[in-house]
Order: sequence, then structure tokens, then C-alpha cells
Amino acid sequence: MKSAHFLLTLAIFALASSIASAYDPSPLQDFCVAVDDPENALFVNGKFCKDPMQVKAEDFFFTGLDTPRDTHNPVGSNVTQVNVDMIKGLNTLGITLARIDFAPYGQNPPHTHPRGTEILVVLEGTLYVGFVTSNQKDGKNRLFTKVLNKGDVFVFPIGLIHFQFNQGHTPAVAFAALSSQNAGVITIANAVFGSDPPINPDVLAKAFQVDKNIINHLQKQFWYDNN
Repeated sequence: MKSAHFLLTLAIFALASSIASAYDPSPLQDFCVAVDDPENALFVNGKFCKDPMQVKAEDFFFTGLDTPRDTHNPVGSNVTQVNVDMIKGLNTLGITLARIDFAPYGQNPPHTHPRGTEILVVLEGTLYVGFVTSNQKDGKNRLFTKVLNKGDVFVFPIGLIHFQFNQGHTPAVAFAALSSQNAGVITIANAVFGSDPPINPDVLAKAFQVDKNIINHLQKQFWYDNN
């Protein structure tokens, strides 16, 4: 009986451990600064590692997030990502930062991060934000929304479609952290209607239950990438 209880406890701890683990593989060294030159380097998390003896403070540094970005574009927003491509020292550390600037009534269009959960804080302005769940048993997708003001925080679970919209008359600024060194971004409209080569219009017309001419029109549009 004691053996059965021990095995059950062990199984619960193993399950809890697997749930708590990061989505990026955990590092087995203090750091692994990414380097483009593979000579005499290690390969970890998709990047070659710089010789630790050649690592400098600059490998863990980025400047400029205090500067507003240009939001004069079709979606009215600009995302400045600080990921492993910008800070090489982020390699294997499982975290990314981003600044998001919004013009009045600008938006960060519906998108997903396939490899990371996002936590967002509003620094200036008012944002209407939300995410949609995966398909539920009743065939519906639940929408969770919130109006955020300065200092408010909201979480977007990994892989779920989400958005941010500036519903104010003035610019807005938010910062976001993601649980991956490279969380990835799939902007829904861009991916569906702007893929290269295009998705067969018959497929999309059937999926969206609209006339094929509407799909042809959408595929001819320029789908702006705000990242």
C-alpha cells in the first residue's frame, strides 16, 4: 500500500514538474551568447554559442526602448522586439521583451505567438485587449476582453489568438514580455490572405463561407507587418 502511495506521489510530482517547466529548453550552463560564426562554437537552442571567455557586457545589452516608434502605417502600431536576434545573451534564457507603440485608434492586429505566453503592461493610454480560446466542446471559441489603463497588466496564454486596440484619442504605449527567447508571431490576416504562394482561393472561400471574389480581393491587398 505504501508503495502504491509513493508511486502516486512520484507521478504527481513528475506531472507538476512537467507543467512548470519552461517552453524553451532550460540551459545547462550560466549563459550561451549567440554567435553567427560557428567555428569553435557550441550549438544550443538553434544558435551557436560564443566562447565564454569572449563574452562581453554588450552581449546582454540593448538600448533605445525609450524612443517612440513610427506608427504611420496601415495598422497604426509598431512593435519593437528585443529577442535573441537583438540581445545575443538571451540565447537559452527563455524570455523576450517588446515595446508596442499605438497611434490613436491603432491596433496590434489579431495574432498568435506559437512558442510563448505574453504578459503586457500599459505605460500610456488606454487599450482594449483580448484573446480567443481554442475550439471548445460546444463548438464555440470564448472571447476574453478587458479595457486596460496605465499600469494595468494582462496575460495572453501561449498559442492563442489575441489583439490590442488603442481606443483613445491619444497615442498609447505598452511593454510586453514573452516566455521564449524567440516566441514567433503569426499575424492571422497576413498568414491567411498574404501567404507566399497564396492559399488556393477555393479553400478560403469554403472555409470562410464567402464568395470566391471576396477572397481574390483580400489576397490582392497589401498586408502590413508591424513587427
